[in-house]
Amino acid sequence: MAACNKKNIDTLGVSFENTPVEYPLTNFINEASGIADSKINPGYLWVEEDSGNPPQLYLLSHNGKSLKTIYIKGATNRDWEDIALAAGPDASKRYLYVAEIGDNDAVHPSSSFYRFEEPAAATDSIRAFDTIEFTYADGPRDAEAFLVEDATKDIYIITKRDAESRLYKLAWPYSTTTLNTAVFAGALPYNGVVSAALSNDGKGIIVKTYPELFYYSRAAGETIAQTLQKDFTGLGYQLEPQGEAVGFAQDNTGFYTISEIGNGTRQSLFFYKGK
Repeated sequence: MAACNKKNIDTLGVSFENTPVEYPLTNFINEASGIADSKINPGYLWVEEDSGNPPQLYLLSHNGKSLKTIYIKGATNRDWEDIALAAGPDASKRYLYVAEIGDNDAVHPSSSFYRFEEPAAATDSIRAFDTIEFTYADGPRDAEAFLVEDATKDIYIITKRDAESRLYKLAWPYSTTTLNTAVFAGALPYNGVVSAALSNDGKGIIVKTYPELFYYSRAAGETIAQTLQKDFTGLGYQLEPQGEAVGFAQDNTGFYTISEIGNGTRQSLFFYKGK
């Protein structure tokens, strides 16, 4: 399905281990749907859950042993489906974006992102956040992945259930008080996208489906939309029960994945080291 513009990984100048390091979780995150490596809390990852779970984030240690819950007071979790740490209004800070974009039946008139400055580990709850509400220019869509372009702060949403996953752009400056419109920006030669991640140096993008990971090499000055129209390569991936999350390490030494627990009796964090 995805072979139409696939290249050998060596031609893209990037390589990761095919077999990940596995870190079993001591406390389960039953419906993990997004992951992002923390900048101000080194050694920890932000993890979210989907489908009506409480509006909270988990701070999970890189070894899977430590877990803290931080509640987002005033937010709702209709269907959170991805998370990213990226640029925001203040150039000196990093912001968490929580994606309220799941819509299995494509019936909701709008979707949204919650955005707030990345909190320190000592934080118990988030009490102030921006809501970036939007609608798709051509009608409701189900999406589980997004990317934020640091240079422009544009948000790109990738749909899941279309015959070919569609890319929509929410252009900066977007409003936090009125409804925004996301416009079509391209299509991918595969579907079923459940997560996406941009490397901290901006040079690589991983797009995830349930069974596969696709890597795109990004040139300087290239928009995310331009990168996602280029050749890509498949990465080695250890199949997870319902893997819906991928995120690069802050130091660009590799990337993490985590799965919903599904019908299993154990749950693990996986780290794929760069070669």
